[in-house]
Amino acid sequence: MKPTSNLESELPRIALTCGEPAGVGPELCLAVAQESLCCDLVCVGDIELLQERARRVGSNIVLRRYDPTRRTRHTPGTLAVCHHALVAPSVAGVLNVRNVPYVLQVLERAVDGALAHEFDAIATAPVHKGIINDAGTAFTGHTEYLAQRTHTARAVMLLTTGTLRVALATTHLPLREVSAALSIELICEVLEILERDLTRRWGLAAPHIAVCGLNPHAGEGGHLGVEEIRIIAPAIERARAHGIRVSGPVPADTIFVPHILANYDAVLTMYHDQGLPVVKHVGFESAVNVTLGLPIVRTSVDHGTALELAGSGRADPGSFSAAVHLALQLAAPRAPSG
Repeated sequence: MKPTSNLESELPRIALTCGEPAGVGPELCLAVAQESLCCDLVCVGDIELLQERARRVGSNIVLRRYDPTRRTRHTPGTLAVCHHALVAPSVAGVLNVRNVPYVLQVLERAVDGALAHEFDAIATAPVHKGIINDAGTAFTGHTEYLAQRTHTARAVMLLTTGTLRVALATTHLPLREVSAALSIELICEVLEILERDLTRRWGLAAPHIAVCGLNPHAGEGGHLGVEEIRIIAPAIERARAHGIRVSGPVPADTIFVPHILANYDAVLTMYHDQGLPVVKHVGFESAVNVTLGLPIVRTSVDHGTALELAGSGRADPGSFSAAVHLALQLAAPRAPSG
């Protein structure tokens, strides 16, 4: 093994995953590699795919093979690649079910590297859930996959842009199943994870969390639903008894009013489309998906594979860039501040 200086050995190493090869993931990785980043940046994917996509979008990136024995500060315009070969040739914009094993292998390599402390954080480009399921692998999303892969009992999805942080009590569920999925225990577990990671990762001391109701007007005293009375309010009381600073149930149609939102460090919503449209409206180009509760740091874009843009050079790298910068920030635990 090559010797490294103290500076190199302490340099954080961030792993990028290419995501769906027919989507915009490869070119997002190329775009981020043009930035100045204080880390060792590694892309897990097919080096020939990256070369082909670079030619297609007119990128002059210099690709090199990843050396796990040495940490080297990233140089803009270059990218270290931890090579994993495609199963079949990939055409931009055209899904190929034969490459699903490659997509999962790339994810596995990044997660295993993070668990082994080879990588300090991972930032994932988007995958296509439909094609993965078509290949016979049950896949509801990165969040659930990462929880299973890291043997995590509960992972929490949070999207953030700027100071806005929105977490989900349930993730990829049909709307008709949300009410049945909610329980006092679930909400308490999510609140514990959210508070712990806001403190551990963001450095917030005693973060204040708002909890949304499920129904319009937070149930209006039981006239528009009883989940607030039977589940959400008791969960909030239990969380308070455990020292978590939490308020609610708050109507979801008022919590995002700026002067109300200013009182909170994060909002817990009950289901996917209750909170995420607000985040994406506020900052689609800079919003980041973060998985809380894992033993590793994982961030991602807030959008899908954008097959219609793949290979065009028109994909906006803003969200993936923000994901990489946030991964770098979260990789270093910080002392809580008031």
